[in-house]
Amino acid sequence: MDPVGFENEHSYLCTATCGSGKQEKEIKVQIYSFPKDPEIYLSGPLEVGKLVTVTCLVPDVYPFDRLEMDLLKDNQNLKSQYFLEPTEKKSLETKSLEVTFTPTNEDTGKDLVCRAKLLVDEIDVEYEKRETTEKLQVYIAPRDTVIFVNPSTRLQEGDSVTMTCSSEGLPAPQILWSKKLDNSNLQLLSENATLTLIAMRMEDSGIYVCEGVNIIGRNRKEMELIVQEKSFTVEISPGPQVVAQVGDSVMLTCSATGCESPSFSWRTQIDSPLNGKVSSEGTTSTLTLSPVSLENEHSYLCTATCGHKKLEKGIKVDLYSFPRDPEIETSGVLVDGNPVTISCKVPHVYPLDRLEIELLKGESVMKSKHFFEDEHKKSLETKSLEITFVPTTEDTGKVLVCQAKLNIDEMEFEPKQRQSTQTIYVNVAPRNTTILVSPSVIVKEGSSVNITCSSNGLPAPKILLSRQLNNGDLQPLSENTTLTLISTTMEDSGIYVCEGINQAGVSRKEVELVIQVAPKDIKLTAFPSESVKEGETVIISCTCRNVPKTWIILKKKAETGDTVLKSTDGAYTIHKVQLEDAGVYECESKNDVGLQLRSIKLDVKGRESNKDYFSPELLMLYCASSLIIPAIGMIIYFARKANMKGSYSLVEAQKSKV
Repeated sequence: MDPVGFENEHSYLCTATCGSGKQEKEIKVQIYSFPKDPEIYLSGPLEVGKLVTVTCLVPDVYPFDRLEMDLLKDNQNLKSQYFLEPTEKKSLETKSLEVTFTPTNEDTGKDLVCRAKLLVDEIDVEYEKRETTEKLQVYIAPRDTVIFVNPSTRLQEGDSVTMTCSSEGLPAPQILWSKKLDNSNLQLLSENATLTLIAMRMEDSGIYVCEGVNIIGRNRKEMELIVQEKSFTVEISPGPQVVAQVGDSVMLTCSATGCESPSFSWRTQIDSPLNGKVSSEGTTSTLTLSPVSLENEHSYLCTATCGHKKLEKGIKVDLYSFPRDPEIETSGVLVDGNPVTISCKVPHVYPLDRLEIELLKGESVMKSKHFFEDEHKKSLETKSLEITFVPTTEDTGKVLVCQAKLNIDEMEFEPKQRQSTQTIYVNVAPRNTTILVSPSVIVKEGSSVNITCSSNGLPAPKILLSRQLNNGDLQPLSENTTLTLISTTMEDSGIYVCEGINQAGVSRKEVELVIQVAPKDIKLTAFPSESVKEGETVIISCTCRNVPKTWIILKKKAETGDTVLKSTDGAYTIHKVQLEDAGVYECESKNDVGLQLRSIKLDVKGRESNKDYFSPELLMLYCASSLIIPAIGMIIYFARKANMKGSYSLVEAQKSKV
């Protein structure tokens, strides 16, 4: 029997005959069919909260009255079924088991098992088993779909809008953006969660639909956008008023909205020249005033034209000038008791009629002034406040304050107040100037002398010690209070001047210093020579370089005693010298400090015997020489006298000095 079929399901008898003997044996053939594993079918996707029918099919089974089926969820038996009804005909049939249940989120991942058993041997009770397992996946339909719109659902032409949609579900829903057309059909726009529309037009108005879609279902949300015609507007910045300082740069910007290509024009309210530079680009026009001056103080109008539409916007430019702090000036150095004028200047200020200047000493107001009379002046000017007062030493350390205010409440700027300060320092002119010489104003040569100078004043005077020259000029010697002369000489004699000097003036004191010098550098000479012939004329002269009040005494030395000669200014003349005039001559020079001696020897030669006769010519020569030689001697004497520091005349000397 190949293939075996239902027609073969019988009891078969086998009869065996051997001769007269005959035996018979029976065998029963039973047929079954259980070819495939069970099949699991769901009535639809498993959705949380919604009933679902699970069907378990066992195909081509025979005999089905021996079939047993079980349906399990995660080892929990949902249903079992036995097919005990008798088989009316022999055929292959598909048997099924159905179960209806409500899925939950917790069912995801659980095993759904369909198990089938078929009794194939009733005698030996032998079963054939088959089963099928399927993992449960529970879904959530899209829900809670929401739309977020930025900036608004009401827009103007040219605006942009961003719409964001979200929807919950399992699996995560896919987002679809559509626009509802006039026939209610949907026009797909995007499959992203965010939809951005730029440069919108009025025809972009309408209902926009967001749908969250997954295998379970879909959920939608609608949002209406309204795009309005963009209004044509003009704005001017930084308006409606701009406050600027003279010399700054001012930029006025005129902007038009609601028009793609506007045209612009600028003018002043009084139709004066703009005095500025205009530049336009796109929907913006700029008027630049740089540097801004008083000619720019106007109301400016910007006119924007878009097609048949024309709009005008104004801005007022107000100017001020208050660039620097006040300046404090004095007419001179502040000296105790001397009047001085203080001025407070405010440079380059405008408007003048709003200016107030106040001058204070410490916390006391000395003077204040308003400039209301300059109300109609339109210029930058320097205004000042002056006051004259007599400073005293008590004012030292006080503070002069010059305060300037520009009182313009309707204009916003900083600073509206400036001030300068100056500390008062009152000077005292040098006075009580003294000059002291130690040990005395008359000293001997070689001594040390200290010359001390002092002077009072504020600030402390600078000391300057000088020496007065012959022409009256001063030769600076020291800026110290004490000048020391070590080992003085005659040249140090003279007038010494002490000066106290500061900002307030000069004070002067002087003293005469006398240096006494002992006689020195004595010169004793014989003219024409120390060796002369009898009858000639000889001039013996003594000179000394020293200070005045020096006595000069000429003597002729002899064993019997010295003879004091009567000399004139240290000169002694011997006419027709004789042999007895030969010898030693001595000059004594002395003063209160000391004395000095010098001596020479005069040699006189006698006449020869054969020359006692004189010719007339010789006599005339002799007479002439006797006159010329004294004249020459006198010339030499007066020439020397001009260079001498001092001289002495025996004629004029007192008897006690001779």
